[in-house]
Amino acid sequence: MNSTAAPKDKLWNINYWRVMIANFSMSFAFYILTPLLPLYLSEQFGAGKDMIGLVLSGYAITALLVRPFSGYLADSFPRKRVLLISLFLYVICFGGYLIAGSLLLFAIVRTIHGGPFGAATVANSTMAIDVLPSSRRTEGIGFYGLSNNIATAIAPTVSIVIYKYTHNFDILFWLAFTVAAIGLWADSRIQIAVRQAIPDKKALSFDRFFLLKGWAIGANMVFFGLCYGVLSNYLAIYGVEVMGITGGTGVFFMLLSIGLILARLTGAKQLREGKIDANALQGVIYSTCGYLLFVACPNAIGYYGSALLIGWGNGHFWPAFQNMIINIARKDERGTANSTLLTSWDLGIGIGILLGGVLTENIGYRFAFWTILGIHAAGALFFILLTRPDYLRRHQTITQE
Repeated sequence: MNSTAAPKDKLWNINYWRVMIANFSMSFAFYILTPLLPLYLSEQFGAGKDMIGLVLSGYAITALLVRPFSGYLADSFPRKRVLLISLFLYVICFGGYLIAGSLLLFAIVRTIHGGPFGAATVANSTMAIDVLPSSRRTEGIGFYGLSNNIATAIAPTVSIVIYKYTHNFDILFWLAFTVAAIGLWADSRIQIAVRQAIPDKKALSFDRFFLLKGWAIGANMVFFGLCYGVLSNYLAIYGVEVMGITGGTGVFFMLLSIGLILARLTGAKQLREGKIDANALQGVIYSTCGYLLFVACPNAIGYYGSALLIGWGNGHFWPAFQNMIINIARKDERGTANSTLLTSWDLGIGIGILLGGVLTENIGYRFAFWTILGIHAAGALFFILLTRPDYLRRHQTITQE
């Protein structure tokens, strides 16, 4: 019996490889531009710091606004079609950077670009769930994030090396365009039964755009996204002013990415065994300890050690949280579940960027990060006291049905 079930339960099937390639391509194309766009805007258009921040923020705002609607579209219409349209628009926008001859045109393209990015990430992660065998879904969701983590780890380095030897931004734009197009090609090759529009659905309501029964998981992601938003945006200045570390930001994020990747690999067994909430709890605790090490040990050991711990923690709780919200959603709510998770994280990041500016201005960087540690610890308590019990209750109810 096991031998006949094995082919059905194959994790690394061809469709899963294709969505993994597409996810890597989207992330790589995005992160190869991210570190050098401020320099490009400054050199090409003479933009000041305030204007650079305004231009680049449009991408994140549009992605945040579009994601809830993209979840609804992925659930209500043929998912592959939604995915391919989103990815096509995502690829085309990279071409828009090449022809944007003014700061205004570049700002328009950049702002528009966030829309298809938000839609494509939701649709692609939902497609990954569709192509996974149900018996390997929890494990597969954990591995899915590896493609993003690897792209995040190597793309900025590739970008900096290319620019160092060429000083040509057009090469980077063309490379991003090409890599994103490879992702579009990979997803176009997915073979899956066409999903028809959902019949007899009730009128549009808020729960078609946000999974209300996943509110606790979403709230937790806001907590943790807020902390990461402060860390990722104010890390470099904190390192210089408090720790006296200059030029260590790249190493910090490389170590964080290593922690993420290792956690995904080592956590796969727990996910496969169904210990999802336990995996999430471990991740939350590791990540909180990472923030504690960061602020309590203002030296190189605390700085770089915290990167590994935070990455290790995030690498555990991210796939666990995604599995949790998918497990309490119906099959026709998977897109909404994914968009809820991603939107909550993005909302937290946005709040963190704004709050970080206020805190650092009024109480200084050191006390600002102590405050962030308190917020992360509050998020950990929220998970233990509310999110985990709520998930176990809802998942048990669904299982019994």
